[in-house]
Parts: sequence; C-alpha cells; structure tokens
Amino acid sequence: MTARSRRPLVVARVLAPARALTLASGLALVGACGNGGAEGYVELRIPEGASARQIASNLEDAGLVDYPSVFALYASFRGSASSLKAGLYRIPAGAGWSQILRMLERGEVVTFPITIPEGFGVRQIAPRIARISAVPADSVLRLARDSALVAELGVPGPTLEGYLFPETYHFAERTPAVRALAAMTARYREFWGPEEIARRESLGLTERELVTLASIVEKEARLPGERPIIAGVYLNRLEIGMPLQADPTVQFALDSVHARLLYRDIERVADHPYNTYTHPGLPPGPIASPGEASLRATLYPARVPYLFFVARPDGSHEFTRTEREHINAKNRIRRERDAGK
Repeated sequence: MTARSRRPLVVARVLAPARALTLASGLALVGACGNGGAEGYVELRIPEGASARQIASNLEDAGLVDYPSVFALYASFRGSASSLKAGLYRIPAGAGWSQILRMLERGEVVTFPITIPEGFGVRQIAPRIARISAVPADSVLRLARDSALVAELGVPGPTLEGYLFPETYHFAERTPAVRALAAMTARYREFWGPEEIARRESLGLTERELVTLASIVEKEARLPGERPIIAGVYLNRLEIGMPLQADPTVQFALDSVHARLLYRDIERVADHPYNTYTHPGLPPGPIASPGEASLRATLYPARVPYLFFVARPDGSHEFTRTEREHINAKNRIRRERDAGK
C-alpha cells in the first residue's frame, strides 16, 4: 500500500471523534503528514493574494498535499493562513505539511544569483538587475540616476554610479529594481565603519571624492599590489594641482572603452566634466563600482615619489618621477611592444 493510499486512514484516525485525540492534537499530527518516500523537489509558484484554500489547491495540483481542505484548516490552526507569501518555491517532494507551511510563512522562495564584478559601471549592472526584476534595463538606469532615490538611499551621488557594491547577491524573481539597488547600496554602506571614516577624514577627502578616486584606481589597476601605488600617484598629482590625466575618466565621458586612448578621443570630449585631461581635480563622481580592495588602497595609499605611470603589455605599470622619465618609459615600452616582446 502506498503512502498516498494510506493517508485516508491516517486522517480518519486523527479526526475520528471516537479517539481521545483533540482536534488540536489531531491537526498537529496531520501536520507531520507528507509523502515521505518521495524524492527530489517540486517547483511551485504561489500567486500574489492567494488565499490559504487556493494555495492548498495549488499544493494538491503539485502533488504535495492530498487533502487541500484539511491543509487549509491546518494552516488556520497554526495561525498562518493569512501570512503565506507569494513567489516561486522549490519544495522537497516528501515534505510534511508543517515544513511546507514553514517555508511559505518565511517566504523561502527560489533566489537567483547576480554577480557585480569590481569595476562594473551602472550601464553594465543595469541589465543584470533587469533580468531578475523583469523590467527594461533603461528603467533601471533611470532609477540609478534619480537624484531623489540617491538621496533616499543615503549615498553621496551624484548618481548611484560607484555605490552598487561589487558582490554576489541573491534575489527572488521579480524583485523590484529599487529593492535590488537598495540592497547593493546597503552593502556599500557596510564598508564605512568608524575606522574607515576617520581615515578618510585624515586624507582631507569627502566620501564622494574618496569613492571617485577609488573607482579610477579600480579601472587602472590590473595587479592587486599596484593599487596603493596608483592611488598614491593620483594623490600626489592632486596635491600639486596637476591634472589627473586618467584615461578611464575619458572613456567614461566617451561612454565606451578603447584599448588605446588617442588624442582625438580626448579632444572629442574636451568639455566633458569627467575629462581629467582638460579639467583639473577629481571628476564630479565615481566612474564605476570600486571593490573593497580599491577602496582600502585609496584610504591607505603608498607613500611614493611618483607622478607618472605607463602600462606594460602584461598589465603591470612602470612608475616614474619626472615627465622625461615618463616619456622614456613610454617610448621603451612602445618599442618592446612593436618588437613583440
């Protein structure tokens, strides 16, 4: 006899008035019922606003509950009939009623991972949020640039660029884009403890300035050990009033990535406020999301005498003190590149 065919006897015995069991204890025992021999999982979608009876019917259709009216009664007995949450669930095929109710009460829905790599900008992040929110990426972009939302989420702005912290997140399907953005900025806020705030203030930088510089470091560095050195170079330039001349800021202004930035590219966006060749100081805001390593490298930059650096073909950089040394390094690396070294 199968578990399914035995169930009427169990229910009958539990609820039979001839038995000494009370209704309460009977329902509690019924809560342990489940298809114990079943294996695997059953995917089930609970619609918004569904009543306990409707949910019980869905569970019956999915083969998880044999007696939906008794299950609905059990949910009422547990006091959870009105607190069952909508969403997509993966329920063990042999789950007892109490386990099923617990999952529905807690909203233990299926979640999907979203990974935000270090150095991603909002244009790259928006499509990932759009996929789980089921809204167009352009709508996510508009939210990320909404000054009211920026203020509400408590980040320095001017947009959410730079404050969507790199990490792997897990969201339920159709999570509102605002909620996803809020989770990412909340993770960013967690970075700022008393020690980090005190250190930033000792550098004489605002939070926006620090994150902006860290975002440039994130885009420039290829080797982890060079992050503090690159941060130190840019802080040296800021200290003497030298333009940052950071290629990633020009690419941000161009809204595209170029393997090699040319003079004509710089000229095309000469008036853009993010062009650090033509505008002194830091740009108005971050150009991407810096990870924790770049934020810490900017908070604790290397004390170096360098003002210049140039990338080698392997992604490392050669750091120099003077413009003459910088030009020589550029020419030598170019010759090595052309020679195929």
